[in-house]
Amino acid sequence: MIFNKTPLPGAYIIDLEKKGDDRGFFARVFCKQEFKQHELETEFVQINNSLSAKKGTLRGMHYQLDPHAEVKVVRCIKGRLWDVILDIRPNSPTFGQWFGAELSAENRRMMYVPKGFAHGFITLEDDTEAFYLVSAYYAPEFERGIRWNDPKFNIQWPIEPQVISDKDRNHPDFDPEFHLESRS
Repeated sequence: MIFNKTPLPGAYIIDLEKKGDDRGFFARVFCKQEFKQHELETEFVQINNSLSAKKGTLRGMHYQLDPHAEVKVVRCIKGRLWDVILDIRPNSPTFGQWFGAELSAENRRMMYVPKGFAHGFITLEDDTEAFYLVSAYYAPEFERGIRWNDPKFNIQWPIEPQVISDKDRNHPDFDPEFHLESRS
């Protein structure tokens, strides 16, 4: 695997290191030892899969609060999507900054999303499928979301969303008291 740092500390784009011949190629998509060498999370408790039927489906911006904060490793296994991460770590020098990259079945890239980041994506083709590793179990009482078009962050989506769930459409604009503190 090739670990490419993003402008946001702790976040990576991971490219496959393909070993190929006339049959095709072989590549690792996860190796505990290699992740550990880069000081990345190595324990994942869930593997999630989502299918978005329509181009322009937006999912996000999601995350969980401590003690259920999660690392995600996201890969597109069918179609294409624009994957976005938003640094909401209060003491981070890049707090409020976002980074986006195209993940596709063709490029086989993965996005490593650290704890303390909100995550979302928009599909660039019909029938786009995402597959991701998650380091914490889903804990609804610690789940949070930020509105995809919150003017505080000014995320530049490559296309206008066509399909958004009511839940994602109604996430509030960023408020530190709600978005960064647990209510339980």
